[in-house]
Amino acid sequence: MLKELTELSNMYGNDPEFVLAGGGNTSRKTDDALFVKPSGIPLATIASGDFIKLDRSKIDDVFSFTPPEDATSREEAVKRLMAATVAPGFSGRPSVETPLHHAMSFKFVVHLHPAKVNGMTCGREGGTVCAELFPDALWVSCCDPGYTLAVNVRNEIARFAAERGTEPSVIFLQNHGVFVGADSRREIIDIYSNMMSVLDEYYSAKGAPSTAIDAGGNFEEEFAFETAPLLRSLLAAEGENRRAIVSAPFFEAAEGALTPDHIVYAGSFALRLDSAANLADDIAKFAESRGYFPKVVAISGKAFFCAGETLKNAETTLALAKDAARVAKLAESFGGVNYLDDTRRSFIENWEVESYRKKARTGSANGELSGKIAVVTGGAQGFGLGISEGLLERGAIVAIADMNEEGAEKAAAELRAKFGDSRAFALTVDISNEESVEAMTRKLVLKCGGLDILVANAGVLRAGSVKTFERKHWDFVTNINYTGYFLCVKHLSKVMAAQNTVGGAWTDIVQINSKSGLVGSNRNAAYAGSKFGTIGMTQSFALELINDKIKVNSVCPGNFFDGPLWSDPDNGLFVQYLKSGKVPGAKRIEDVKRFYESKVPMGRGCLPSDVVKAIVYCVTQEYETGQAIPVAGGQVMLN
Repeated sequence: MLKELTELSNMYGNDPEFVLAGGGNTSRKTDDALFVKPSGIPLATIASGDFIKLDRSKIDDVFSFTPPEDATSREEAVKRLMAATVAPGFSGRPSVETPLHHAMSFKFVVHLHPAKVNGMTCGREGGTVCAELFPDALWVSCCDPGYTLAVNVRNEIARFAAERGTEPSVIFLQNHGVFVGADSRREIIDIYSNMMSVLDEYYSAKGAPSTAIDAGGNFEEEFAFETAPLLRSLLAAEGENRRAIVSAPFFEAAEGALTPDHIVYAGSFALRLDSAANLADDIAKFAESRGYFPKVVAISGKAFFCAGETLKNAETTLALAKDAARVAKLAESFGGVNYLDDTRRSFIENWEVESYRKKARTGSANGELSGKIAVVTGGAQGFGLGISEGLLERGAIVAIADMNEEGAEKAAAELRAKFGDSRAFALTVDISNEESVEAMTRKLVLKCGGLDILVANAGVLRAGSVKTFERKHWDFVTNINYTGYFLCVKHLSKVMAAQNTVGGAWTDIVQINSKSGLVGSNRNAAYAGSKFGTIGMTQSFALELINDKIKVNSVCPGNFFDGPLWSDPDNGLFVQYLKSGKVPGAKRIEDVKRFYESKVPMGRGCLPSDVVKAIVYCVTQEYETGQAIPVAGGQVMLN
């Protein structure tokens, strides 16, 4: 029975002309039940089993009870009443618009917030023009969403039906969106299609561009690169994580609050500036006057910045800020923009329902590293991939930085599928090449504003006797392991330092070293030498960067026998050590593996999960820097 509703929901949910940030809602009725999308489930991905079943007779209680005068108490009472409508065996929170779905008698109801529609609903003359363009539709004037809106709509439907002898299938809500009801999926599609055609024709006649805000505005990349890290700290309250910052070409932000979704995801007002000369003061003044930090900072002619607790939040902020700007432009075709007044705006800003919906749609993951942005070099495979997954499990946002572009993209896609949209992304970098590291750093900052954790994991190994070891192999190991670490710290520490100059918690550099950085390794001088050297670098960086509130530590794992470094059948260490004769008497790869396992008191190789625990310790502790921490199963112990 829900197949058609699911298809309808997915179709509109995946079309940004109709749905942004998971907004909108859909339902299907039977005589005694209402199946509706619960809060927090996006239309784009909802499945038949996600809809919740409600008892229609109990929804009537929302319309018949005497509400408390206090708005907060009223909405809390309605929330309890709606929770009681959920049928046994179903779970989820009914959407706040559910009573409106019930008030319409049609089998299918689809509530959406298309920008083209909201150009009309947010226009000063929207109601007048709506009556001309859509004479069979119902226009409902602006009021508080939730209970008040539900009662108003129900009363207006009754009035409309009494006057015209029929119930409206289209209901336009001022500064909110549109409800469409019909008894079939095909009718819903036809009604929406006709609606868009009528509006397109109207906008065309007015000479108004009805397309989305594009990225064609001016963008000073160097300015954005320098400013975004500052905003990460400046836009977070004391004690909060730094924000993720998305940078975009400049466009004119809307001048006020338009709809509930715009308020919740992009804020009622943008901080609009002509320059960043007094950025900290301007943000502080905004926060003092508004009671919250801006989510949008638009610096005229230079760049447009959007902030969020997570990267997904920041990307959503940008999408809704663009939509608000588009709606404001479209509303000029309807007599000018009708921004919400302070009373309506304040209600939505403090509405628990919208806070719940936002958290459900774009909330951050839980864990010790929740909201922190981490870069893992060499993150596409082996230890690096395992470390990336471990950081994601603890709530971090992870950039997979690797010279294997295809592998990094594949790893990031798989991690997103497991942990959620925008939780992982790929960066291509050759850490031995300074131009490549610099380009990677720039791309990172423009993507998310900066970083909290650098896990310098990328490394290579070539084994062999010093008597026969080729110079090209020596240079290869040194360029990656030694020089690559230096280059990553050189460029990424500057971003961290910029963030830290304006406040916030300490940031961390954690180098993945090796037990071979603590004790010599037979026939492995290039690798061991690079690892000994980088511990010296860690200690030196720690002494210098402490002034920038950056902790620098190394983690020294034992052998990850199951990873590609050791187990690759063509060029893994087991193969190399067998060929080089490093293990006396070894005839097969299995002989080499058993030899090395026998050297570990705990009887096994090191795992990425072991290393992640050490990384988390480095990040969460507050009194250690310049340390080299063994994670070697007792094989290497510090004196």
